[in-house]
Amino acid sequence: MDFLRHSPRLRSDSMSSSASQSSRTSERSKVVLRQRLTHLLTCVEDMSSDDEAGEEVSRTLDEAFHLCGGYVPTDAFRLHMVTWNVATAEPPEDVASLMQLDVQPPTDIYVIGLQEVNATPVRFISDLLVEDSWSHVFMETLAPRGFVKVTSVRMQGLLLLVFAKQMHLPFIRNIQTTYTRTGIFGYWGNKGGVSVRFSFYGHMVCFLNCHLAAHMNYALQRVDEIEHILEKQDFDITDTPHVRDHKVVFWFGDLNFRIADHGLHFLRSSINSERLNLLWSKDQLTMMKKNEPFLQEFEEGPLNFKPTYKFNRNSDTYDTSSVKTWFGFNGKKRKPAWTDRILWRIKPKTLPSEDDDDKASISTVDETEEYPLLVIQDKYTCDMSYGVSDHKPVIATFSLELRKCYDTPQVHVSPLGVWCADHDALLTYTVQEDFMSSTWDWIGLYKVGFKSASDYETFVWVREEELPEINEVIQISMDKDEIPLLGGQFVLGYYSTNMQSIIGFSANFQILESKRAVMEGLVPENINGLK
Repeated sequence: MDFLRHSPRLRSDSMSSSASQSSRTSERSKVVLRQRLTHLLTCVEDMSSDDEAGEEVSRTLDEAFHLCGGYVPTDAFRLHMVTWNVATAEPPEDVASLMQLDVQPPTDIYVIGLQEVNATPVRFISDLLVEDSWSHVFMETLAPRGFVKVTSVRMQGLLLLVFAKQMHLPFIRNIQTTYTRTGIFGYWGNKGGVSVRFSFYGHMVCFLNCHLAAHMNYALQRVDEIEHILEKQDFDITDTPHVRDHKVVFWFGDLNFRIADHGLHFLRSSINSERLNLLWSKDQLTMMKKNEPFLQEFEEGPLNFKPTYKFNRNSDTYDTSSVKTWFGFNGKKRKPAWTDRILWRIKPKTLPSEDDDDKASISTVDETEEYPLLVIQDKYTCDMSYGVSDHKPVIATFSLELRKCYDTPQVHVSPLGVWCADHDALLTYTVQEDFMSSTWDWIGLYKVGFKSASDYETFVWVREEELPEINEVIQISMDKDEIPLLGGQFVLGYYSTNMQSIIGFSANFQILESKRAVMEGLVPENINGLK
Protein backbone atom coordinates (compact mmCIF):
# COMPACT_ATOMS: atom_id res chain seq x y z
CA MET A 1 0.00 0.00 0.00
CA ASP A 2 1.56 3.27 -1.16
CA PHE A 3 0.60 5.19 1.94
CA LEU A 4 2.26 2.63 4.22
CA ARG A 5 5.58 2.54 2.31
CA HIS A 6 8.07 5.09 3.65
CA SER A 7 10.06 6.53 0.75
CA PRO A 8 13.23 8.63 1.27
CA ARG A 9 12.29 12.24 1.95
CA LEU A 10 14.30 15.20 0.65
CA ARG A 11 15.19 18.16 2.84
CA SER A 12 14.81 21.63 1.34
CA ASP A 13 18.06 23.58 1.46
CA SER A 14 18.36 26.69 3.59
CA MET A 15 18.22 29.00 0.58
CA SER A 16 14.86 27.55 -0.51
CA SER A 17 13.55 27.85 3.06
CA SER A 18 14.69 31.47 3.27
CA ALA A 19 13.06 32.32 -0.04
CA SER A 20 9.87 30.64 1.14
CA GLN A 21 9.80 32.69 4.35
CA SER A 22 10.52 35.91 2.46
CA SER A 23 7.71 35.24 0.02
CA ARG A 24 5.24 34.53 2.85
CA THR A 25 6.26 37.75 4.60
CA SER A 26 5.65 39.65 1.37
CA GLU A 27 2.21 38.09 1.06
CA ARG A 28 1.27 39.06 4.62
CA SER A 29 2.35 42.65 3.87
CA LYS A 30 0.08 42.70 0.86
CA VAL A 31 -2.86 41.39 2.90
CA VAL A 32 -2.40 44.08 5.55
CA LEU A 33 -2.10 46.74 2.86
CA ARG A 34 -5.27 45.56 1.18
CA GLN A 35 -7.15 45.82 4.46
CA ARG A 36 -5.88 49.33 5.10
CA LEU A 37 -6.59 50.36 1.52
CA THR A 38 -10.25 49.44 1.85
CA HIS A 39 -10.60 51.79 4.81
CA LEU A 40 -8.51 54.46 3.10
CA LEU A 41 -10.74 54.59 0.06
CA THR A 42 -13.72 55.53 2.25
CA CYS A 43 -11.82 58.61 3.47
CA VAL A 44 -10.73 59.97 0.10
CA GLU A 45 -13.76 62.21 -0.45
CA ASP A 46 -13.42 63.81 3.01
CA MET A 47 -9.80 64.71 2.26
CA SER A 48 -10.40 66.08 -1.22
CA SER A 49 -10.32 69.67 0.01
CA ASP A 50 -6.89 69.23 1.64
CA ASP A 51 -4.17 69.21 -1.03
CA GLU A 52 -1.45 67.82 1.25
CA ALA A 53 -3.70 65.05 2.51
CA GLY A 54 -4.79 64.33 -1.04
CA GLU A 55 -1.20 63.89 -2.17
CA GLU A 56 -0.55 61.49 0.73
CA VAL A 57 -3.62 59.46 -0.24
CA SER A 58 -2.47 59.39 -3.85
CA ARG A 59 1.00 58.11 -2.90
CA THR A 60 -0.50 55.41 -0.67
CA LEU A 61 -2.90 54.35 -3.40
CA ASP A 62 -0.07 54.10 -5.93
CA GLU A 63 1.95 51.95 -3.52
CA ALA A 64 -1.05 49.78 -2.75
CA PHE A 65 -2.01 49.15 -6.35
CA HIS A 66 1.62 48.37 -7.20
CA LEU A 67 1.85 45.75 -4.44
CA CYS A 68 -1.63 44.35 -5.07
CA GLY A 69 -1.02 43.91 -8.77
CA GLY A 70 -3.46 46.71 -9.60
CA TYR A 71 -6.42 44.96 -8.01
CA VAL A 72 -8.42 45.44 -4.83
CA PRO A 73 -10.92 42.68 -3.88
CA THR A 74 -14.50 43.86 -4.18
CA ASP A 75 -16.19 41.41 -1.80
CA ALA A 76 -15.30 39.71 1.47
CA PHE A 77 -17.00 36.62 2.90
CA ARG A 78 -16.60 35.19 6.38
CA LEU A 79 -15.87 31.46 6.72
CA HIS A 80 -16.26 29.70 10.09
CA MET A 81 -14.63 26.27 10.41
CA VAL A 82 -14.77 23.70 13.19
CA THR A 83 -12.92 20.41 13.61
CA TRP A 84 -13.78 18.11 16.49
CA ASN A 85 -13.06 14.50 17.34
CA VAL A 86 -16.26 13.70 19.25
CA ALA A 87 -15.09 10.26 20.48
CA THR A 88 -18.48 8.57 19.73
CA ALA A 89 -20.27 10.97 22.12
CA GLU A 90 -23.75 12.34 21.55
CA PRO A 91 -23.84 16.08 20.79
CA PRO A 92 -24.29 18.63 23.58
CA GLU A 93 -27.67 20.33 23.80
CA ASP A 94 -26.25 23.74 22.88
CA VAL A 95 -23.63 24.38 20.18
CA ALA A 96 -24.33 28.12 19.88
CA SER A 97 -20.99 29.22 21.35
CA LEU A 98 -19.16 26.81 19.04
CA MET A 99 -20.87 28.48 16.08
CA GLN A 100 -20.28 32.03 17.44
CA LEU A 101 -23.66 33.03 16.03
CA ASP A 102 -23.57 36.71 16.96
CA VAL A 103 -20.07 37.49 15.72
CA GLN A 104 -19.52 40.58 13.58
CA PRO A 105 -19.14 40.68 10.66
CA PRO A 106 -21.66 37.85 10.34
CA THR A 107 -20.65 34.44 9.02
CA ASP A 108 -21.46 33.47 5.42
CA ILE A 109 -20.35 29.81 5.40
CA TYR A 110 -19.97 27.19 8.12
CA VAL A 111 -17.80 24.11 7.52
CA ILE A 112 -17.85 21.48 10.28
CA GLY A 113 -15.59 18.43 10.25
CA LEU A 114 -16.19 15.70 12.84
CA GLN A 115 -14.24 12.54 13.57
CA GLU A 116 -15.26 9.42 15.50
CA VAL A 117 -18.99 10.00 15.15
CA ASN A 118 -20.71 6.91 16.56
CA ALA A 119 -20.53 4.38 13.72
CA THR A 120 -21.55 1.05 15.26
CA PRO A 121 -23.40 -1.03 12.62
CA VAL A 122 -26.87 -0.44 14.08
CA ARG A 123 -26.25 3.27 14.59
CA PHE A 124 -24.69 3.75 11.15
CA ILE A 125 -27.67 2.12 9.42
CA SER A 126 -30.13 4.22 11.41
CA ASP A 127 -28.20 7.37 10.42
CA LEU A 128 -28.64 6.42 6.77
CA LEU A 129 -32.41 6.38 7.25
CA VAL A 130 -32.72 9.58 9.28
CA GLU A 131 -30.39 12.50 9.93
CA ASP A 132 -27.64 11.65 12.41
CA SER A 133 -27.80 13.42 15.78
CA TRP A 134 -24.81 15.71 15.07
CA SER A 135 -26.17 16.92 11.72
CA HIS A 136 -29.53 17.43 13.40
CA VAL A 137 -28.23 19.64 16.20
CA PHE A 138 -26.24 21.83 13.79
CA MET A 139 -29.20 22.21 11.42
CA GLU A 140 -31.55 23.06 14.28
CA THR A 141 -29.08 25.71 15.47
CA LEU A 142 -28.28 27.29 12.10
CA ALA A 143 -31.60 27.10 10.19
CA PRO A 144 -33.32 29.81 12.31
CA ARG A 145 -30.40 32.08 11.42
CA GLY A 146 -31.01 31.63 7.69
CA PHE A 147 -28.38 28.93 7.03
CA VAL A 148 -29.11 25.99 4.74
CA LYS A 149 -27.18 22.75 4.58
CA VAL A 150 -25.37 22.80 1.24
CA THR A 151 -24.15 19.21 1.38
CA SER A 152 -22.60 16.58 3.63
CA VAL A 153 -20.44 13.49 3.25
CA ARG A 154 -19.82 10.68 5.69
CA MET A 155 -17.43 7.73 5.83
CA GLN A 156 -18.08 5.70 8.99
CA GLY A 157 -17.04 8.04 11.83
CA LEU A 158 -15.89 10.89 9.56
CA LEU A 159 -18.53 13.54 8.85
CA LEU A 160 -18.22 16.78 6.89
CA LEU A 161 -21.03 19.36 6.86
CA VAL A 162 -21.29 22.60 4.85
CA PHE A 163 -23.86 25.32 5.58
CA ALA A 164 -24.32 28.65 3.82
CA LYS A 165 -26.58 31.67 3.99
CA GLN A 166 -29.54 31.18 1.68
CA MET A 167 -28.56 34.15 -0.50
CA HIS A 168 -25.29 32.41 -1.44
CA LEU A 169 -26.83 29.08 -2.52
CA PRO A 170 -27.39 30.05 -6.20
CA PHE A 171 -23.68 30.84 -6.45
CA ILE A 172 -22.45 27.57 -4.88
CA ARG A 173 -22.31 25.30 -7.91
CA ASN A 174 -20.92 21.98 -9.11
CA ILE A 175 -20.97 20.40 -5.65
CA GLN A 176 -19.22 17.04 -5.41
CA THR A 177 -18.10 14.85 -2.52
CA THR A 178 -15.71 11.93 -2.21
CA TYR A 179 -13.84 9.90 0.39
CA THR A 180 -10.67 7.81 0.79
CA ARG A 181 -10.06 4.98 3.28
CA THR A 182 -6.64 4.51 4.87
CA GLY A 183 -7.51 2.26 7.83
CA ILE A 184 -6.43 -1.42 7.85
CA PHE A 185 -4.40 -1.43 4.61
CA GLY A 186 -6.80 0.99 2.95
CA TYR A 187 -9.88 -1.21 3.25
CA TRP A 188 -11.45 0.22 6.41
CA GLY A 189 -12.92 3.69 6.80
CA ASN A 190 -12.14 4.35 10.45
CA LYS A 191 -9.24 6.45 9.16
CA GLY A 192 -8.94 8.46 5.97
CA GLY A 193 -10.44 11.60 4.47
CA VAL A 194 -13.77 12.95 3.22
CA SER A 195 -14.00 16.03 1.04
CA VAL A 196 -16.43 18.50 -0.49
CA ARG A 197 -15.64 20.69 -3.47
CA PHE A 198 -17.69 23.40 -5.16
CA SER A 199 -17.49 26.63 -7.07
CA PHE A 200 -18.12 29.70 -4.88
CA TYR A 201 -18.97 32.70 -7.07
CA GLY A 202 -16.76 31.03 -9.70
CA HIS A 203 -13.81 30.27 -7.40
CA MET A 204 -12.96 26.57 -6.97
CA VAL A 205 -12.64 25.59 -3.29
CA CYS A 206 -12.19 22.22 -1.59
CA PHE A 207 -12.58 21.15 2.05
CA LEU A 208 -10.79 17.99 3.20
CA ASN A 209 -11.61 16.51 6.63
CA CYS A 210 -9.12 13.83 7.74
CA HIS A 211 -8.56 11.39 10.58
CA LEU A 212 -5.01 10.07 10.32
CA ALA A 213 -3.11 7.27 12.06
CA ALA A 214 -2.74 7.61 15.84
CA HIS A 215 0.19 7.29 18.27
CA MET A 216 3.50 9.10 18.69
CA ASN A 217 5.66 6.86 16.50
CA TYR A 218 3.54 7.05 13.34
CA ALA A 219 4.36 10.59 12.14
CA LEU A 220 5.79 9.38 8.82
CA GLN A 221 2.75 7.16 8.24
CA ARG A 222 0.51 10.19 8.80
CA VAL A 223 2.46 12.08 6.15
CA ASP A 224 2.15 9.14 3.75
CA GLU A 225 -1.59 8.93 4.42
CA ILE A 226 -2.32 12.57 3.61
CA GLU A 227 -0.10 12.37 0.53
CA HIS A 228 -2.03 9.28 -0.57
CA ILE A 229 -5.38 11.03 0.03
CA LEU A 230 -4.33 14.11 -1.93
CA GLU A 231 -3.17 11.99 -4.85
CA LYS A 232 -6.05 9.50 -4.98
CA GLN A 233 -9.13 11.67 -4.43
CA ASP A 234 -10.64 12.82 -7.70
CA PHE A 235 -13.74 14.65 -8.92
CA ASP A 236 -15.75 14.56 -12.14
CA ILE A 237 -14.79 18.16 -12.94
CA THR A 238 -12.60 18.88 -15.96
CA ASP A 239 -10.57 21.82 -14.64
CA THR A 240 -10.26 20.58 -11.03
CA PRO A 241 -10.09 16.76 -11.12
CA HIS A 242 -7.95 16.54 -7.96
CA VAL A 243 -7.86 18.23 -4.57
CA ARG A 244 -4.76 20.31 -5.26
CA ASP A 245 -6.18 21.62 -8.55
CA HIS A 246 -8.55 23.88 -6.60
CA LYS A 247 -7.76 27.52 -6.05
CA VAL A 248 -8.07 27.11 -2.29
CA VAL A 249 -7.92 23.91 -0.22
CA PHE A 250 -8.73 23.72 3.49
CA TRP A 251 -7.20 20.65 5.15
CA PHE A 252 -8.33 19.94 8.69
CA GLY A 253 -9.34 17.26 11.15
CA ASP A 254 -7.78 15.02 13.78
CA LEU A 255 -4.40 14.84 12.06
CA ASN A 256 -2.99 13.09 15.15
CA PHE A 257 0.45 14.73 15.09
CA ARG A 258 2.01 14.74 18.56
CA ILE A 259 4.62 16.74 20.47
CA ALA A 260 7.88 14.81 20.29
CA ASP A 261 10.80 14.44 22.74
CA HIS A 262 9.43 16.43 25.68
CA GLY A 263 8.35 14.59 28.80
CA LEU A 264 4.90 14.77 30.35
CA HIS A 265 6.04 17.03 33.22
CA PHE A 266 7.65 19.59 30.87
CA LEU A 267 4.60 19.57 28.59
CA ARG A 268 2.13 20.24 31.39
CA SER A 269 4.40 22.83 33.00
CA SER A 270 4.71 24.74 29.72
CA ILE A 271 0.94 24.61 29.18
CA ASN A 272 0.07 25.67 32.73
CA SER A 273 2.51 28.60 32.58
CA GLU A 274 1.17 29.56 29.13
CA ARG A 275 4.58 29.17 27.51
CA LEU A 276 3.23 27.29 24.52
CA ASN A 277 6.01 28.60 22.29
CA LEU A 278 8.40 26.22 24.03
CA LEU A 279 6.52 23.32 22.46
CA TRP A 280 6.13 24.54 18.88
CA SER A 281 9.48 23.32 17.55
CA LYS A 282 8.72 19.74 18.64
CA ASP A 283 5.23 19.64 17.13
CA GLN A 284 5.46 16.78 14.64
CA LEU A 285 3.49 18.53 11.89
CA THR A 286 5.79 21.55 12.13
CA MET A 287 8.79 19.22 11.99
CA MET A 288 7.42 17.25 9.02
CA LYS A 289 6.78 20.44 7.04
CA LYS A 290 10.51 21.21 7.06
CA ASN A 291 11.20 18.10 4.99
CA GLU A 292 8.04 17.79 2.90
CA PRO A 293 7.59 20.19 -0.05
CA PHE A 294 3.89 19.35 -0.46
CA LEU A 295 3.24 20.13 3.22
CA GLN A 296 5.06 23.45 2.91
CA GLU A 297 2.34 24.57 0.51
CA PHE A 298 -0.13 24.56 3.41
CA GLU A 299 -0.36 27.56 5.74
CA GLU A 300 -1.38 27.46 9.40
CA GLY A 301 -1.92 30.12 12.02
CA PRO A 302 0.13 30.16 15.25
CA LEU A 303 -0.73 27.55 17.87
CA ASN A 304 -1.63 30.06 20.56
CA PHE A 305 -4.19 27.78 22.18
CA LYS A 306 -3.77 24.84 24.52
CA PRO A 307 -3.19 21.39 23.02
CA THR A 308 -6.64 19.91 22.42
CA TYR A 309 -5.92 16.26 23.33
CA LYS A 310 -6.22 14.35 25.65
CA PHE A 311 -8.66 15.48 28.37
CA ASN A 312 -10.74 13.73 30.95
CA ARG A 313 -14.32 13.92 29.73
CA ASN A 314 -16.46 16.76 31.06
CA SER A 315 -13.33 18.40 32.39
CA ASP A 316 -10.55 20.86 31.54
CA THR A 317 -8.02 18.47 33.11
CA TYR A 318 -5.60 16.59 30.90
CA ASP A 319 -5.68 12.78 30.93
CA THR A 320 -5.27 11.22 34.38
CA SER A 321 -6.39 7.73 33.42
CA SER A 322 -4.33 4.59 33.78
CA VAL A 323 -3.44 2.39 30.85
CA LYS A 324 -4.30 -1.30 30.94
CA THR A 325 -1.41 -3.63 30.09
CA TRP A 326 -0.83 -7.41 30.17
CA PHE A 327 0.37 -6.99 33.75
CA GLY A 328 -2.57 -4.88 34.95
CA PHE A 329 -2.84 -1.09 35.13
CA ASN A 330 0.07 1.33 35.10
CA GLY A 331 0.26 5.09 35.50
CA LYS A 332 1.13 5.95 31.89
CA LYS A 333 -0.95 8.84 30.61
CA ARG A 334 -1.40 10.35 27.14
CA LYS A 335 0.77 13.42 26.56
CA PRO A 336 -1.11 16.57 25.51
CA ALA A 337 -0.86 17.32 21.79
CA TRP A 338 -2.20 19.60 19.06
CA THR A 339 -3.83 16.71 17.22
CA ASP A 340 -6.71 18.81 15.87
CA ARG A 341 -5.67 21.29 13.18
CA ILE A 342 -6.94 23.56 10.40
CA LEU A 343 -4.65 24.49 7.50
CA TRP A 344 -5.16 26.03 4.10
CA ARG A 345 -3.41 26.16 0.74
CA ILE A 346 -3.67 28.66 -2.09
CA LYS A 347 -2.84 27.05 -5.41
CA PRO A 348 0.75 27.90 -6.32
CA LYS A 349 1.45 29.75 -9.55
CA THR A 350 3.39 26.73 -10.79
CA LEU A 351 3.45 23.21 -9.40
CA PRO A 352 6.85 21.58 -8.77
CA SER A 353 8.07 19.18 -11.43
CA GLU A 354 9.16 15.64 -10.64
CA ASP A 355 12.78 16.70 -11.20
CA ASP A 356 12.46 19.52 -8.67
CA ASP A 357 11.11 17.71 -5.62
CA ASP A 358 13.48 19.41 -3.22
CA LYS A 359 12.03 22.87 -3.72
CA ALA A 360 8.80 23.84 -2.08
CA SER A 361 6.23 25.77 -4.11
CA ILE A 362 5.06 28.92 -2.40
CA SER A 363 1.33 29.47 -1.81
CA THR A 364 0.98 32.90 -3.36
CA VAL A 365 -1.86 34.65 -5.10
CA ASP A 366 -1.39 35.05 -8.82
CA GLU A 367 -1.58 38.83 -9.05
CA THR A 368 -2.02 38.77 -12.83
CA GLU A 369 -5.19 36.71 -12.49
CA GLU A 370 -8.40 38.47 -13.42
CA TYR A 371 -10.32 36.99 -10.48
CA PRO A 372 -7.89 36.48 -7.57
CA LEU A 373 -8.90 35.20 -4.15
CA LEU A 374 -7.24 36.05 -0.83
CA VAL A 375 -7.47 34.01 2.37
CA ILE A 376 -6.97 35.89 5.64
CA GLN A 377 -7.20 34.02 8.92
CA ASP A 378 -8.97 36.09 11.59
CA LYS A 379 -9.01 33.56 14.44
CA TYR A 380 -7.47 30.21 15.35
CA THR A 381 -8.42 28.83 18.75
CA CYS A 382 -10.13 26.05 20.68
CA ASP A 383 -13.31 26.06 22.75
CA MET A 384 -12.57 24.69 26.22
CA SER A 385 -16.21 24.84 27.33
CA TYR A 386 -17.21 21.54 25.67
CA GLY A 387 -16.42 18.33 27.55
CA VAL A 388 -18.40 15.51 25.91
CA SER A 389 -15.22 14.24 24.22
CA ASP A 390 -11.58 13.74 25.20
CA HIS A 391 -10.75 16.28 22.47
CA LYS A 392 -11.62 19.99 22.53
CA PRO A 393 -13.08 21.47 19.33
CA VAL A 394 -10.84 23.75 17.27
CA ILE A 395 -12.24 26.84 15.55
CA ALA A 396 -10.79 28.90 12.71
CA THR A 397 -12.41 31.89 11.02
CA PHE A 398 -11.31 33.34 7.72
CA SER A 399 -12.05 36.28 5.47
CA LEU A 400 -12.28 35.24 1.82
CA GLU A 401 -11.61 38.34 -0.26
CA LEU A 402 -12.50 37.86 -3.88
CA ARG A 403 -13.90 39.35 -7.01
CA LYS A 404 -17.05 37.51 -8.08
CA CYS A 405 -16.86 35.77 -11.43
CA TYR A 406 -20.66 36.11 -11.65
CA ASP A 407 -23.45 37.53 -9.51
CA THR A 408 -26.61 36.61 -11.45
CA PRO A 409 -28.57 33.46 -10.52
CA GLN A 410 -28.88 30.98 -13.37
CA VAL A 411 -32.64 30.76 -12.88
CA HIS A 412 -35.19 33.30 -11.68
CA VAL A 413 -38.37 31.94 -10.04
CA SER A 414 -41.47 33.92 -9.13
CA PRO A 415 -44.95 33.13 -7.72
CA LEU A 416 -47.90 34.54 -9.63
CA GLY A 417 -50.98 36.01 -7.98
CA VAL A 418 -52.35 35.03 -4.59
CA TRP A 419 -51.32 31.66 -3.19
CA CYS A 420 -53.78 29.71 -1.08
CA ALA A 421 -54.72 26.04 -0.73
CA ASP A 422 -58.25 26.88 -1.86
CA HIS A 423 -57.15 26.94 -5.52
CA ASP A 424 -54.27 25.89 -7.76
CA ALA A 425 -51.29 28.25 -7.73
CA LEU A 426 -49.15 29.54 -10.59
CA LEU A 427 -45.43 30.24 -10.80
CA THR A 428 -42.96 31.18 -13.51
CA TYR A 429 -39.29 30.46 -14.00
CA THR A 430 -36.77 31.92 -16.41
CA VAL A 431 -33.34 30.58 -17.30
CA GLN A 432 -31.05 33.62 -17.17
CA GLU A 433 -27.79 31.85 -17.94
CA ASP A 434 -27.04 28.70 -19.89
CA PHE A 435 -26.42 25.59 -17.79
CA MET A 436 -26.90 21.83 -18.13
CA SER A 437 -30.61 21.76 -17.34
CA SER A 438 -32.62 18.56 -17.16
CA THR A 439 -36.26 17.50 -17.26
CA TRP A 440 -35.48 15.94 -13.85
CA ASP A 441 -35.02 19.42 -12.37
CA TRP A 442 -37.72 20.56 -9.98
CA ILE A 443 -38.97 23.62 -8.13
CA GLY A 444 -39.50 23.20 -4.42
CA LEU A 445 -41.81 25.13 -2.10
CA TYR A 446 -39.86 25.86 1.09
CA LYS A 447 -40.99 27.34 4.38
CA VAL A 448 -38.75 30.28 5.31
CA GLY A 449 -36.08 28.88 7.63
CA PHE A 450 -35.78 25.54 5.80
CA LYS A 451 -32.78 23.34 6.62
CA SER A 452 -31.68 21.75 3.34
CA ALA A 453 -32.66 21.31 -0.31
CA SER A 454 -34.67 18.21 0.64
CA ASP A 455 -36.59 20.06 3.37
CA TYR A 456 -39.39 21.15 1.01
CA GLU A 457 -43.13 21.22 1.68
CA THR A 458 -43.85 20.06 -1.84
CA PHE A 459 -42.35 20.35 -5.31
CA VAL A 460 -43.30 20.43 -8.98
CA TRP A 461 -41.30 19.15 -11.94
CA VAL A 462 -40.08 21.66 -14.49
CA ARG A 463 -41.49 21.56 -18.03
CA GLU A 464 -41.01 18.08 -19.47
CA GLU A 465 -41.56 18.56 -23.22
CA GLU A 466 -38.42 20.51 -24.06
CA LEU A 467 -35.58 22.33 -22.38
CA PRO A 468 -36.07 26.09 -22.00
CA GLU A 469 -34.45 28.83 -24.03
CA ILE A 470 -32.50 31.64 -22.40
CA ASN A 471 -34.87 34.32 -21.01
CA GLU A 472 -37.95 32.28 -21.95
CA VAL A 473 -40.66 32.74 -19.31
CA ILE A 474 -42.21 29.38 -18.47
CA GLN A 475 -45.38 29.08 -16.43
CA ILE A 476 -46.37 25.98 -14.46
CA SER A 477 -49.00 25.29 -11.84
CA MET A 478 -48.97 23.67 -8.42
CA ASP A 479 -51.93 21.58 -7.30
CA LYS A 480 -53.92 23.15 -4.47
CA ASP A 481 -53.87 19.87 -2.55
CA GLU A 482 -50.09 20.19 -2.26
CA ILE A 483 -50.15 23.71 -0.84
CA PRO A 484 -49.97 24.06 3.00
CA LEU A 485 -53.40 24.76 4.47
CA LEU A 486 -52.13 27.02 7.25
CA GLY A 487 -50.12 29.28 4.98
CA GLY A 488 -47.18 31.35 6.16
CA GLN A 489 -43.95 32.74 4.71
CA PHE A 490 -42.48 30.65 1.89
CA VAL A 491 -39.92 30.76 -0.90
CA LEU A 492 -39.60 28.87 -4.20
CA GLY A 493 -36.27 27.29 -5.19
CA TYR A 494 -35.15 25.76 -8.50
CA TYR A 495 -33.12 22.57 -7.90
CA SER A 496 -30.69 21.44 -10.60
CA THR A 497 -30.21 17.68 -10.66
CA ASN A 498 -26.96 17.90 -12.59
CA MET A 499 -25.46 20.57 -10.34
CA GLN A 500 -26.85 19.01 -7.14
CA SER A 501 -27.87 22.40 -5.75
CA ILE A 502 -30.54 25.10 -5.70
CA ILE A 503 -29.55 27.58 -8.40
CA GLY A 504 -32.35 30.14 -8.13
CA PHE A 505 -34.85 31.47 -5.60
CA SER A 506 -37.95 33.61 -5.61
CA ALA A 507 -38.41 36.40 -3.12
CA ASN A 508 -40.14 35.40 0.11
CA PHE A 509 -43.92 35.49 -0.24
CA GLN A 510 -47.04 34.89 1.83
CA ILE A 511 -49.37 31.91 1.41
CA LEU A 512 -52.78 32.73 2.83
CA GLU A 513 -54.53 30.48 5.30
CA SER A 514 -57.03 28.21 3.58
CA LYS A 515 -60.72 28.05 4.43
CA ARG A 516 -60.27 24.30 4.50
CA ALA A 517 -57.94 24.69 7.49
CA VAL A 518 -60.95 25.71 9.63
CA MET A 519 -63.17 23.00 8.16
CA GLU A 520 -60.58 20.34 8.95
CA GLY A 521 -60.13 21.65 12.48
CA LEU A 522 -56.51 22.80 12.02
CA VAL A 523 -57.36 26.28 13.38
CA PRO A 524 -60.28 27.52 15.54
CA GLU A 525 -63.14 29.14 13.65
CA ASN A 526 -63.40 32.91 13.99
CA ILE A 527 -67.05 34.04 14.54
CA ASN A 528 -67.81 37.73 15.09
CA GLY A 529 -64.23 38.35 16.08
CA LEU A 530 -64.23 35.52 18.64
CA LYS A 531 -62.42 32.21 18.24
